[in-house]
Amino acid sequence: MSFKDLAEQFLKFGAVGAAATVIDYGFLMLLSQVAGWQPLPASIVSFLISLVFNYVASMHYVFTRRDDISRRRELTLFVTLSVVGLVLNSMLIWAGTELLGNGPLEVTLAKLLANLVVGVWNFSSRKHWLDAD
Repeated sequence: MSFKDLAEQFLKFGAVGAAATVIDYGFLMLLSQVAGWQPLPASIVSFLISLVFNYVASMHYVFTRRDDISRRRELTLFVTLSVVGLVLNSMLIWAGTELLGNGPLEVTLAKLLANLVVGVWNFSSRKHWLDAD
């Protein structure tokens, strides 16, 4: 795969990720602010909804399906890799806010760092484990 192809794939990955983030945030706000759910269960449901979208869009638009693994195994790998990303995200936000503080600017900086690290993790792990190219 050429650098140009890899860059194009990464841009598609970013677009899918941005859409999944909007879906996650939208459902979080809908459930917690409109439907009156507690934030934690609302965030779990919104994460799961965005995860399903992310899986379908990623495997259709970003990555080439591998013929040597079943769709069930593909989904299991995708979810497992995503959960590792979620754990990394949580650890980095915790560490960042412990180090910097928990004001709006500090939380934003911690989240930006977490997004960068987790984005690299998600792309590289999915590329390695799920992409046929």
